[in-house]
Amino acid sequence: MTFFSEHIYGVSEITGLIRQTLEEEYAGIRVKGELSNVRLSSTGHLYFTLKDSKALISCVIFAGKLARLHFQPVDGALVIAGGSISVYAPRGTYQIICDTLEGAGEGDILAALEERKRRLAGEGLFDPAKKKRLPLMPQRVAVITSPTGAALRDILRVTKRRNAGLDILILPAPVQGEGAAEKIAAQIRRANRYNLGDVIIVGRGGGSLEDLLPFSHEEVVRAIAASEIPVISAVGHETDQCLADLAADLRAPTPSAAAEMVTALQDDMRERVRELRHAVTAALQGSVERTRLLLDRFKPQALEMNFRVLLQPFLIRFDDAKEDLVRALRDLAVEKRHRLDLAVRELEGASPLNILRKGYAVVSDEETGRILTRAEDTADGRRLHVRLHQGALKTRVEEIMES
Repeated sequence: MTFFSEHIYGVSEITGLIRQTLEEEYAGIRVKGELSNVRLSSTGHLYFTLKDSKALISCVIFAGKLARLHFQPVDGALVIAGGSISVYAPRGTYQIICDTLEGAGEGDILAALEERKRRLAGEGLFDPAKKKRLPLMPQRVAVITSPTGAALRDILRVTKRRNAGLDILILPAPVQGEGAAEKIAAQIRRANRYNLGDVIIVGRGGGSLEDLLPFSHEEVVRAIAASEIPVISAVGHETDQCLADLAADLRAPTPSAAAEMVTALQDDMRERVRELRHAVTAALQGSVERTRLLLDRFKPQALEMNFRVLLQPFLIRFDDAKEDLVRALRDLAVEKRHRLDLAVRELEGASPLNILRKGYAVVSDEETGRILTRAEDTADGRRLHVRLHQGALKTRVEEIMES
């Protein structure tokens, strides 16, 4: 007999619980299976089914992650998908959101390459400060690649079109398989030993991870890093990358792009020379014109005008100063005259003569000349001199009266 929980779940509620359980319990998983129904959407996302003999599961890898893949996913390929379980509640379905996708068996290779990359980087083999600049116009380019591969044909086609006079020296080497890495490294060392080029291009067309392994071999990486001649790595297509790309002085996304980097169109160079000639001519003409204008400033008429221009402000300042001085002297004279008038009036007001005009007199002892201000200062019979406003009198004291 089956017993049920008394709680009744809603559809969205139970789906939410399933989603929470799956997404929490199965985050960061890796699943191995066969690709089926591989489909690229208009938005750039890749949808596919991962299956084995007994079951299947829907998967998606978004465009940003898809661009990093080292191979083209096709139906029937055996892969290992890394990602997390996601539940789409409106449909009640689940799928794997993939972060990585690799061919089954590639995982160990990638892990080994990552370890090698960290070790060689620690030795400074990928240091950007050690990168050498390419020569502006190399005369000879050493190309290390398969003599029968498409990469060499692309390089020769581009250099012939862009600069037919460029000397291309082919140093043949296998680009995949047993012993390829040793032969590639040996050709790099040979090019340096005999100075066989101004630039070295090491490259091949695209391929699987296993095909590109020679260009991540430690011997090849060390040979590139030790090269005195600048090295361009042109391995695979734009999405392919190997350790040679990191060690090289410059990475080209394709062999054709590497050829373009070391060549210059003759027409472009001629046009550049014409532009430089016009620029130099214009600069010289401008310099001559500036010199002529400078010399014109030293002609007599120009010097006289310049002198007047320089002198005019001083003359104006002198006239202003003169007017200020005259005005100040005039104001000072008016002030002094006013003060003098005040002093004269004050002096006249205090003058004894003005007092005498009012009927007063100055009385002095005729014998001593002493001015008398009190009656007791004289005596009966003393002769006195009386000064009036007009004229004077002589008199004698007959009687002294006390005030």
